[in-house]
Amino acid sequence: MWLLKIISDDVRLAQSKFRHHTKTNRLAIGSFLACIAAGLQAAGGLLPGIGYFISPFATLPILIGAMLSVQMGVMSYLLTILLLFILFPSELVIFPFTTGLLGFGIGAAFSFFKKRVSIIIIGAILLTIGILSLLYVFHFPVLGPTVSDSFTFLTAGSVLLFSVLYSWLWVEVGLFFFKKLKAVIT
Repeated sequence: MWLLKIISDDVRLAQSKFRHHTKTNRLAIGSFLACIAAGLQAAGGLLPGIGYFISPFATLPILIGAMLSVQMGVMSYLLTILLLFILFPSELVIFPFTTGLLGFGIGAAFSFFKKRVSIIIIGAILLTIGILSLLYVFHFPVLGPTVSDSFTFLTAGSVLLFSVLYSWLWVEVGLFFFKKLKAVIT
């Protein structure tokens, strides 16, 4: 089955090549990815309407950074949070629990797992935990005002189903862009 196939060793090869870069080069790449992620995430607040279609792409720079190195993924994730705190604090609630967490989780999963289904499940679990935390722990209406902030299995199941599909989409998008960018980055 296609989901159970082992993903090619392109990611592991790029990770081993990336380890030979200087620390300065790795720091510059991670910082650049964090700046791109912060800019994309801030688009939701800066450009009403169209910005909400742009801001989910903040997952990609964090995903690419974590695919290259888990350490760089952590650095890019935290640096993006810091940049959002300084530049656009209203987006700070969403990024750490949804967009950024998904990108980091999927990217880090590429280092630990070889099968596509395992990577998708890790991303889906982290995204579900992030969304449900925003909804039920922090009472932040991440799904809009129509969804109640009291726990229901229907909402949790719907979030889990959405997270699996969304994680699957980002695994494929990440692999596509990684293959295009690996020659530039490594």
